[in-house]
Amino acid sequence: MSNGDKQRIEELRAEIRHHDVQYYVKDDPEIPDAEYDRLMDELESLEKEHPELVTPDSPTQRVGGKPLDKFDEVKHAVPMLSLGNAFEQENVEDFDRRAREKLEVEGAIDYSCEPKLDGLAISLRYEKGKLVQAATRGDGETGEDVTSNARTIKSIPMTLSGQGWPDVLEVRGEVFMSHEGFEKLNDRAREKGDKTFVNPRNAAAGSLRQLDPKITAERPLDIYCYGIGEISGEPFAERHSEILERLKTWGLRINPEIRTVQGVKGCLDYYGDMQERRARLDYDIDGVVYKVDRLDQQRELGFVSRAPRWAIAHKFPAQEETTVLNDVDFQVGRTGALTPVARLEPVFVGGVTVSNATLHNMDEIERLDVKVGDTVIVRRAGDVIPEIVQVVKKRRPGNAKDIQLPKTCPVCDSDVVREEGEAVARCTGGLVCAAQRKEQLKHFASRKALDIEGLGDKLMEQLVEADLVHSPAEIFTLEKHRDELVEWEGFGEKSVDKLLQSIDNSKETTLPRFLFGLGIREVGEATALQLAQHFGTLDKIMQADADRLQEVPDIGPKVAQRIVDFFDEDHNRDVIKALRGNGVHWEDMEGISEGPKPLDGKTIVLTGTLSSMTRDEAKAKLQALGAKVTGSVSKKTDYLVAGEEAGSKLDKAEKLGVEILDENGLGKLLES
Repeated sequence: MSNGDKQRIEELRAEIRHHDVQYYVKDDPEIPDAEYDRLMDELESLEKEHPELVTPDSPTQRVGGKPLDKFDEVKHAVPMLSLGNAFEQENVEDFDRRAREKLEVEGAIDYSCEPKLDGLAISLRYEKGKLVQAATRGDGETGEDVTSNARTIKSIPMTLSGQGWPDVLEVRGEVFMSHEGFEKLNDRAREKGDKTFVNPRNAAAGSLRQLDPKITAERPLDIYCYGIGEISGEPFAERHSEILERLKTWGLRINPEIRTVQGVKGCLDYYGDMQERRARLDYDIDGVVYKVDRLDQQRELGFVSRAPRWAIAHKFPAQEETTVLNDVDFQVGRTGALTPVARLEPVFVGGVTVSNATLHNMDEIERLDVKVGDTVIVRRAGDVIPEIVQVVKKRRPGNAKDIQLPKTCPVCDSDVVREEGEAVARCTGGLVCAAQRKEQLKHFASRKALDIEGLGDKLMEQLVEADLVHSPAEIFTLEKHRDELVEWEGFGEKSVDKLLQSIDNSKETTLPRFLFGLGIREVGEATALQLAQHFGTLDKIMQADADRLQEVPDIGPKVAQRIVDFFDEDHNRDVIKALRGNGVHWEDMEGISEGPKPLDGKTIVLTGTLSSMTRDEAKAKLQALGAKVTGSVSKKTDYLVAGEEAGSKLDKAEKLGVEILDENGLGKLLES
């Protein structure tokens, strides 16, 4: 073995560790993924040639070791205590008052505030900068040794960066799984026919506690560190917030949402902000944590029972509750899909009273093994429709009833069919079915389709029930019913005229919006845009066969055939002809798709309010030029377009060094 190989191995390890910190901790990668992969390949090759040089903390050793028979116990040198809970504002005010009284301070206390992740607590022990042990919280005194599994989590450094860390440093954090990672994990499980996970927390806990570390290595686990336990030597900070900053410089991942605030008002403002943004985070939180920031004040406050007096968890309203499934109805959507809707004993979940929840389809009913009369667990996340996630089978009553798919449509009595290989059952009634007609018309008038202002769901239902509108084309003939509409309750001449003017304005549209508004199965916004860009005109799309349609990116045989079938129907062609006859028009896009587009490969995010156009209009223009327009900022974002009142996306873009454009910059980009 040459000294050159040994030196190169150490150089590669140091370089890879540096890039791990840049990527996983700072969200600021310095090299592309391909270059990182080349460094890792070179290190793996050298270690294969010189196995005697492989060390446990090498970046190549994240794949997991041999399966374990069981986990060994670990005694925590400093107990991992639980926190007291606050559920109401008064509880937080009492916590602050008690702290001020015991500290004998009259002014506001500085608090460090952080999201309370819904994951699994872990302790990481570093000795001379190297990870030597990882343990679960367990009962707070004794946990389980999960070192082999923790080594597979890429955001946990096996060797600390920088300098100045104590010889012994025990770091506490929360292992979790992002929503994106959770969905991908369940998608893979479904493809293999394996059991799916109920929620990200269960997935994270189950993954961290695998006896086979190789399984853990395949799971998308992550960590945010929030404090320390045992350390050697003198304290290296005077405040909790300073501890977190030091941990970050040593390569440990800290939640970017952590803030330092003054007094109880600052705490409550932080709580309100995190509760409002909770649904937009890519991970689950069930509250926030307030910690007295000054360490000397923490020591003076001390502990009560098994919880510190200097910290408290302010919990959000519950997002999962148990209730009883009283019945199941089947609703019919615009494509004829029958969706089973659970009628529940009303229960307060996530800040609202829930009496209905989706059961998705018959496959989901079979997977859950749910019956009418069962006690069920209902989840509500943010603004997402509540869903049943689990059945409490030990409470199943003797008279529980199976849920049966109806043989005929509950609205029009047409036959219900379930195509082979599909989870969804559908009504065959088409436009004969009033439910489908209503939903199709609502979709046609919706914001992302024809965008007819003032023609909302409730009014559309009234128009259908009054027998005034039977197809999208008849929306544009409502002028002849003006006198009748003026007499409707809640209407008058001004409101009717405003509606008719809005309908008239919507006649000028775009080809992608029109295609999307037609409601062709599986032709969403993106597919409609790709069709328009590829063919340029509606006539060419209508004339294309399935093979031609499959030349469009992301359109496969099934979607292509659905488009062909839609345009083969005479009544659909008649509606399109009538729409054009009633003045609905757009500019053709012929030639736009010829050759490369100027913004090919660029990822752009829009935030805030634009004055010269709507965000949807800006999105359409950028997509027409080849850009990918996404909803969240990441290290892969090329531009953030920031309008008035831009919020957290602007902050994140600035941190990641993403180029930021104002509205003038957007205009120049579109012109160029």
